[in-house]
Amino acid sequence: MDRSSAGGRCQIFAVSDATGATAELVVRAALAQFQVAEVEIRRLPNIRTVGEVRCAIEAAQASKGIIVHTLVSEELRQAVLREGRERGVETIDLIGPLLLRLSDQLRVPPLMQPGLFRQLGQEYLQRIEAIEYTVKHDDGQHPLGLDHADIVLVGISRTSKTPLSIYLAGKGWRVANVPVILNLPLPGRLMTIDQDRIVGLIVGVDRLVELRRARLERKHMPVAEAYAASEKVRAELSYSRALFRKAGWPVIDMTSKSIEEAASELLTLVATPDASQPAERKRTGARRKSKGRT
Repeated sequence: MDRSSAGGRCQIFAVSDATGATAELVVRAALAQFQVAEVEIRRLPNIRTVGEVRCAIEAAQASKGIIVHTLVSEELRQAVLREGRERGVETIDLIGPLLLRLSDQLRVPPLMQPGLFRQLGQEYLQRIEAIEYTVKHDDGQHPLGLDHADIVLVGISRTSKTPLSIYLAGKGWRVANVPVILNLPLPGRLMTIDQDRIVGLIVGVDRLVELRRARLERKHMPVAEAYAASEKVRAELSYSRALFRKAGWPVIDMTSKSIEEAASELLTLVATPDASQPAERKRTGARRKSKGRT
């Protein structure tokens, strides 16, 4: 291969068993250190067989290019090395030596499964999306978006709707929460979505009074306000229980539960058996029977 002319055109093939984005990114980072007239990067993704490796080598040979790859399969890495030598194509293995060094250091073998990094990236993005959705739909905001929620929490003030929502969002669940206000109907949109995604929250009267008084104190407001009065709290709880019974929603008593405990209980009510994996957004409303609904 003749690449002796400085600044001449060069083709670099970013070969990968996944998208090829990582190989291309590394190549571009390296190219930033060179002043060249023209370099074309051609991405060859989803290379999974020796035959596909051979085709990639032949393409590089025809254009007098080089191969830069992030193949995790030992068989495919060896095929690239072998075919490249036979056809006079320079090949650069970005991930193989690193896998070997890490395996020695960590004392465990690599999984050798293509696309794992992309999967991790998707899970991260899903969590970000879930958090953004949850913040946007806190405290009854944007009711038109309720049908996009994985879980909807309903309850009167200080029943831990927001903390529980944010905790679940961090696990990848899109959570909306809707406040119950004494003697006011719930948003009509709430009654049109999948009812198996909705859970009511309550807290014991004494504990709820305590929480509301603490909130008023933090805001430097009189603790004698009706918001923290036992009679008002009892009436609100009674009203919310009646709404939950009428709709047939399950209820979680938050009085003595941590957020983690409540989340675990909630996911057994609305989620798949593998509640730690919301990525597929599977909803199994059929798992929860409708008995008790009116």
